[in-house]
Amino acid sequence: MSKLSREFYNRDSLVVAKELLGKVLVHEHNGHRLAAKIVETEAYMGWEDKAAHSYGGRRTPRVEVMYGGPGYSYVYFIYGMYYCFNIVTREEGVPQAVLVRAIQPLEGQEQMALNRFQKSYSDLSRSQLLGLGNGPGKLCQALRIDRELNGEDLCGHKLYLEDGEAQAFHIISAKRVGIDYAEEAKDFLWRFYIEDNSYVSVK
Repeated sequence: MSKLSREFYNRDSLVVAKELLGKVLVHEHNGHRLAAKIVETEAYMGWEDKAAHSYGGRRTPRVEVMYGGPGYSYVYFIYGMYYCFNIVTREEGVPQAVLVRAIQPLEGQEQMALNRFQKSYSDLSRSQLLGLGNGPGKLCQALRIDRELNGEDLCGHKLYLEDGEAQAFHIISAKRVGIDYAEEAKDFLWRFYIEDNSYVSVK
């Protein structure tokens, strides 16, 4: 499968968030190829989006990567325990990004199971199988994505995205999750997911 180009990311986050569905996220880690289909995303629209870390032009060391060029990773820590993986979009100086909320494992499931549960893949329960990818913190554990990958070039050879296999699916638009503080922005239908996919975090 071909790797996504810089031009793919250099667009509005609402467009990229939808088009990321079905793409394959790959992390080459310690000799393992960990690959998973993206099944749920959220768009964050920068200055005017009250749910975005860059709302109002906020610019701190934490969010600086969002002000860089498109096609880089933005990884941050939440609740003192989980990482979240985002993809920076738009041209340099426009701080938009897409949060990857859920994945469906494709390759390296054994290593993902060890990363998440310290168990063999064959020993996982049904809920643990889904727990490999049905949430932003969970997928980061499974794929070994942490702050060391903040600012990683997604057009490189370590953490990157590929075109998925051609497939037809229906995209559902819904409210984003966990942003009740964001006033009217909490009601924007800027979360997108593949209908009837069991790995989607919130139906």
